Amino acid sequence: MESLRVLYRGDLLLFLQHFHADRMLRVLLLTLSVVAIAHAGLCKPDAQNAFKVRLSIKTALGDNAYAWDANEEYLFKAVMAFAMRRYSSKSTTQISNVLLCNVTDRVSFWFVVTDSSKNVTTVPGSEVEAAIRMNRNRINSAFLLSDKTLQFVKIASTLSPPVEPSTPVWLIVFGVVLCLILAGIVFLVVAGIRQHKKKNKKSTERENLEEKCEVTITVENGIPCEALDLKAGHINGVFAADDERFTSL
Repeated sequence: MESLRVLYRGDLLLFLQHFHADRMLRVLLLTLSVVAIAHAGLCKPDAQNAFKVRLSIKTALGDNAYAWDANEEYLFKAVMAFAMRRYSSKSTTQISNVLLCNVTDRVSFWFVVTDSSKNVTTVPGSEVEAAIRMNRNRINSAFLLSDKTLQFVKIASTLSPPVEPSTPVWLIVFGVVLCLILAGIVFLVVAGIRQHKKKNKKSTERENLEEKCEVTITVENGIPCEALDLKAGHINGVFAADDERFTSL
């Protein structure tokens, strides 16, 4: 009789354990179903705080393009969780908080980031956008893409910061002006030297011409005659003798 009681208690305990385990499993499955349904309602096209992503992997990488698969989706979730954590030190975003939906073969999809504390509400879109802008280069680098080939449709492309020259602008302007002034001075000096040489050359040629005129002997009717002195003049003795001869009469 006692053995029957023990056996009965053991069977009852085993039944209760199975019943409890089955009940817990049903509760767990029901919870997961509710969460999945809630997530499905959170992540859908044009949903509140949802963003559409479009990737042009083939255009960017050509023959080196990689296939978009579950591993790439996991990487995207990890990068977005990193961006949210880096944007706010108080954020505890996990990979499971980033939900993807409506993934297409041409590599476009929608995603939302759920609140890690509630997991049934989404993080405001303004915070997600700010986190993306802050970490845009890190996101692009993770997929070897750029703003043009990895597009967050609702978020405008970030502009690269203006490149500042290593040399101050005023110093560049000063150098240009100084070079122009030096070039002008050199030009004036060279032009003055050339003009001075040209004047000296003309005066030398004039002097040489005058000397040639003074020493030149001309020949008229086969008789050599001295050239006329251009400065003091010259008196022809023949005509002077004739004048004296006729004057005496």
